[in-house]
Amino acid sequence: MTKLFKFAAIAEGISYLVLFFNMLVIKKQNPELYKSLLFPIGMAHGLLFISYVVLAFIIWKKQNWTNKEFAVVQIAPWLPFGTFYVEKKYL
Repeated sequence: MTKLFKFAAIAEGISYLVLFFNMLVIKKQNPELYKSLLFPIGMAHGLLFISYVVLAFIIWKKQNWTNKEFAVVQIAPWLPFGTFYVEKKYL
């Protein structure tokens, strides 16, 4: 289960950065491409975000995280590069 969470953390971080790039760079350069990419990228990111949060709850006790560590793990996907930090520090 930890390997699955590790994959979800990395994939969620990548999807967040891709969505961020799409919203900032592509929207200004090519609005039509932005519109066609927004839904699939947003949907993938949303599913990965949910899977990250659910898997964190599942492995919370298995990893023996304190409440503070668990809070950091739950706040991380809201920040750019946050899930990469969690993957390196807590897994």
